[in-house]
Amino acid sequence: MAKIQASELIVNSRGAIYHLNCRPEEISNNILIVGDPDRVKEISKHFDKIEYKTQHREFITHTGYLGSKRITVTSTGIGPDNIDIVINELDALANIDLETRTIKEKITPLNIIRIGTSGSLQKEIPVDSFVVGTHGLGLDNLMHFYRFENNTEESQIIQAFNTHTQMHQSNVSPYINGASMKILKEFTKGFNSGITVTCPGFYGPQGRVLRMGLAFPHLIDLLTSFNFGNHRISNFEMETSAIYGMGKVLGHHCLSLNVIVANRITKEFSKDGQAAVENLIKHALETINYSTL
Repeated sequence: MAKIQASELIVNSRGAIYHLNCRPEEISNNILIVGDPDRVKEISKHFDKIEYKTQHREFITHTGYLGSKRITVTSTGIGPDNIDIVINELDALANIDLETRTIKEKITPLNIIRIGTSGSLQKEIPVDSFVVGTHGLGLDNLMHFYRFENNTEESQIIQAFNTHTQMHQSNVSPYINGASMKILKEFTKGFNSGITVTCPGFYGPQGRVLRMGLAFPHLIDLLTSFNFGNHRISNFEMETSAIYGMGKVLGHHCLSLNVIVANRITKEFSKDGQAAVENLIKHALETINYSTL
């Protein structure tokens, strides 16, 4: 099997992968990812035991136990570009021998769950409520750098979305991938569900106007009004499409959980975003603890 060169797979002096600064034994097969580095400790404080703590730049990782379940929580920072780093390096830790720089014969699938914040695109999904993404629909361009295939339903949804928004006629090429049904079925109680749209920025790409004019001034209306069969767009943020797309290509089970901190239709913002995030963390950890993961 071909050896992966040092410039393509960077391993530091302690045998850890470059950006995450983790060795293979320092991560679990059950992984929670968060955007905010400060959120890592807000999750690991609920662990019964913490084995490892590492940090490099915005990437903080804690691995420990919740009851009998071994769990890793790691921060990604904001955006699909950082997801590209984190998912590739988590996969490498599980499925590439860092000493021989060769891909392992037996591939280990990871369970990767995002715990994040998001904006609602439906008036009946209020601030402080929870959303699980059935699909990640990307307005970013990350997955266009990788080979992936859609199933029939995904192809139909993205075709309908393009017809509805006409965004594909501009410089945006939307794409879509579904969540892992294995994990999704564990997160039904207490969650709204729908398509999560991923944007490559917080202001213009999410329809906010400060001093620059918008190429898509009616973006919010277009997203809110889209539906295909029983599918509608519930929320948007900046990571899910990359997580779902890369996870699907690499054979991992991925899910995105978000707490709504802003409702872009009713123009409301959470009065206590920190408490809302803590509620999602507790709900997610309780679900994981009693799940089959």
